[in-house]
Amino acid sequence: MLADAPAFLIAIEQSSFALAIRQSVWAYPTANVGHILSLFLFAGAACVMDLVLLGVVRAVNPVAVVRGARRATIAALLLMLATGSILFAAEASHVAMNPVFQIKLALIAAGLLNAALIGPLLRPTLDEVPPPVGFPLRLRAAAAMSLMIWLSVAGCGRLIAYF
Repeated sequence: MLADAPAFLIAIEQSSFALAIRQSVWAYPTANVGHILSLFLFAGAACVMDLVLLGVVRAVNPVAVVRGARRATIAALLLMLATGSILFAAEASHVAMNPVFQIKLALIAAGLLNAALIGPLLRPTLDEVPPPVGFPLRLRAAAAMSLMIWLSVAGCGRLIAYF
């Protein structure tokens, strides 16, 4: 625990939930493995979706691939939020004060904003674009931004332990 951390972070870290996580032989390692596995699922599905939107991967039916990958990214994101919350609670004051974690949170917000802004454009475009035609430039730009953001989030997640 960091003494200079805000009181709400210390309260999270001192909660019975966080104490149970730290005292359990299996809770923290299981959440950590779950977080990494959901990261792999998320990164894989997001990369496939973004590469299809960019036109790098030419799927037989890009619409079906993008829709399936989008559902997988949403499911994986929810798993990452659940497991990440467990990991965070155990060391809330230390993790929240870590500058790399703060960058990770900002990148997650940027990635979610990118997805929220492009979502309304993506749905009708998937219905209108026949398979051999490329996606509009704004979708390709959002896909490129998505790749950069989410790969950076993953990198930051792995770097937190070193700062």
